[in-house]
Amino acid sequence: MTTTMNAAVSLTSSNSSSFPATSCAIAPERIRFSKGAFYYKSNNVVTSKRVFSIRAQITTETDTPTPAKKVEKVSKKNEEGVIVNRYRPKEPYIGKCLLNTKITADDAPGETWHMVLSHEGKIPYREGQSVGVIADGIDKNGKPHKVRLYSIASSALGDLGNSETVSLCVKRLVYTNDQGETVKGVCSNFLCDLAPGSDVKLTGPVGKEMLMPKDPNATVIMLATGTGIAPFRSFLWKMFFEKHDDYKFNGLAWLFLGVPTTSSLLYQEEFDKMKAKAPENFRVDYAISREQANDKGEKMYIQTRMAQYAAELWELLKKDNTFVYMCGLKGMEKGIDDIMVSLAANDGIDWFDYKKQLKKAEQWNVEVY
Repeated sequence: MTTTMNAAVSLTSSNSSSFPATSCAIAPERIRFSKGAFYYKSNNVVTSKRVFSIRAQITTETDTPTPAKKVEKVSKKNEEGVIVNRYRPKEPYIGKCLLNTKITADDAPGETWHMVLSHEGKIPYREGQSVGVIADGIDKNGKPHKVRLYSIASSALGDLGNSETVSLCVKRLVYTNDQGETVKGVCSNFLCDLAPGSDVKLTGPVGKEMLMPKDPNATVIMLATGTGIAPFRSFLWKMFFEKHDDYKFNGLAWLFLGVPTTSSLLYQEEFDKMKAKAPENFRVDYAISREQANDKGEKMYIQTRMAQYAAELWELLKKDNTFVYMCGLKGMEKGIDDIMVSLAANDGIDWFDYKKQLKKAEQWNVEVY
């Protein structure tokens, strides 16, 4: 800040009110400052045998600071050029089912299906995005069914490696309501029953929350329950099954997958191959709630399994290249909070404040339902 001082001094005769006004310069070192005002204090001045009093007015000129330019945030995720909402519910893309297969055992509590849908390159998505599906038929009001969003379970190249397919992992929803009636989820049953060659209305792609980090040396911790595994299958295929000129994963990918029974495990053979291929870069831990328990006899939910590695996980979370992704049932986040609260407190850190910082830095990413 630059300040210029000018003192305009009026010399007025004590004997005559007609004495002409005179201006003179006041040396800055003779001026005394206090907050909000400036003062010049002097004894009376004798000029030509007349006594005059001095009234000084000081003005300052301050350079106006140049406004700081707004710094555009650079995302840590693979966000550049990402496309969203190319197709909307009113004008969906008509794709075709190429493959549809059940991936849970016959004795599993519920069916989960993996389907490959053709989009002929018209829906260019990224790992971590979702697509919408509109089931055939009309609802009870005679209107088209509403769009349902599903996390994409394939890399951007797709299961066929030609960037022309999108894969979904869908659990068939069937339940009994309060009246004892069997209710079937409209869209999940439509997809699980989809025959190869059938048309399917697709919208999107949508979402940026679950996009992969750009850093190939990052630690990526993935927390999934059931079909929440979908986005992480897309991550892991890119990391370990594909070759890219501009991306080679050298970090640590650590997957926690929670399911009720061994017969409900999803994509286990693929994960075994990844582990064999890159044992230093890939870790996987399963939490099988109806078959496993911890030392206290508690059921092995995903947060129970994570608690066994709590100290190690907390150390990783203190690094600025660790990214946490969570996909699945809504209640899972609270269980993970319960683990981290005491660990953070041991370091004098409030976990919930720290989690806000992680979210702001794009290092804590949640998609639950």
